[in-house]
Amino acid sequence: MTRSFAVTWDYRCPFARNAHEHLIAALQAGADWDVTFVPFSLNQAHVEEGGVDVWDDPDKQDVLLAPAAAVVVRDKHPDKFLAVHQAFFTARHDEGRDIREREVVADILTEAGVDAEAVLAEVDGGGPLDTLRKEHEASVRDHKVFGVPTFIVDDRAVFVRLMHRPKGDAEVGREAIERTVDLLTGWPELNEFKYTSIPR
Repeated sequence: MTRSFAVTWDYRCPFARNAHEHLIAALQAGADWDVTFVPFSLNQAHVEEGGVDVWDDPDKQDVLLAPAAAVVVRDKHPDKFLAVHQAFFTARHDEGRDIREREVVADILTEAGVDAEAVLAEVDGGGPLDTLRKEHEASVRDHKVFGVPTFIVDDRAVFVRLMHRPKGDAEVGREAIERTVDLLTGWPELNEFKYTSIPR
């Protein structure tokens, strides 16, 4: 039976990178999941009360470029989304590329086999930024989301930090995600479980 759930993301967060690498590895190997990928802005989450929303701040538009481009690919080219999604995380965290720069975003899209010019034209039109804003605000309003990655099933939502990466191993990815969703749906009585220190 297909499992349906949503997961938030922001390319800035290494823990979002970890969780989404698990998702991508398992989905590419055929995991029977219906996953909704929900953009979330950590910049917006940290706007102080009375401050300018990131969506309305001209100085912050560069931080919205990659997620807005990803929204276009998710909605218009879903067969390319996982590749683009992985590429943005890899560029940001493994390659040290600045995904706030238009040229970098264009290169990543092209490398993933997507028409970068068409995607960026969509972003420039404003629709994807509006979608990003609405989905972010809905996750906060409906599920009290405050960070990434947050897993959402029906009316339940849980912020998760997975400490390991699957390194392309689909079974590692599948197990990590299945265990996470199992806790969310099967044992809601567990509200918090956090190590006091992390062995290195």
